[in-house]
Amino acid sequence: MIEIKRWDNGEVIIKGDYESIAKCIEHNKGKSFYRADLRSADLRSAKLSSADLRSADLSFANLRSAKLRFAKLSSADLSSADLSSANLRSADLRSADLRSAKLSSADLSSADLSSANLRSANLRKRYIQVACIGSRKGMTTYCFDDDIIWCGCWQGTLEKFEERVKEKHVNNKQYLDEYLGFIEYVKNLKAAKV
Repeated sequence: MIEIKRWDNGEVIIKGDYESIAKCIEHNKGKSFYRADLRSADLRSAKLSSADLRSADLSFANLRSAKLRFAKLSSADLSSADLSSANLRSADLRSADLRSAKLSSADLSSADLSSANLRSANLRKRYIQVACIGSRKGMTTYCFDDDIIWCGCWQGTLEKFEERVKEKHVNNKQYLDEYLGFIEYVKNLKAAKV
């Protein structure tokens, strides 16, 4: 018998005879697993594309090779989770906690990583984050290998981001200077091939 509860209040989300937690979520993929307690769950190779796992606690979960394309993982706790070789293409990872997560060979193409915490994450690609700058005072993330920057709900190349910043903050010197300072820092790192 598999029973999945909410981590914040213990409410039962789903209960039934499934061979594993992965099969339970796969079978009920259309159901919301909002704030689900899935700590240390074995979800290896699970087919979770488009699954609603917003604010779920997936810390220490094994999601190796999981299919999470278009999955809703905003504000999810994925700290220390194993996401190696996972398909996270177009996944919503806004404000997700990915501290110390294993992301080697994970496909993060078009994933929304705005305000995600990638501190100490094991990544195949190179990322840099800066917190508390500009009008949002949120997290801004840049991927060197893909030339993609995430800032709030905006996503695009570093060049397009610079154009947008100059246009949007032309009348606010503080925000303009903060964003342009970060852009210049990233350009210097790219030139130095750090």
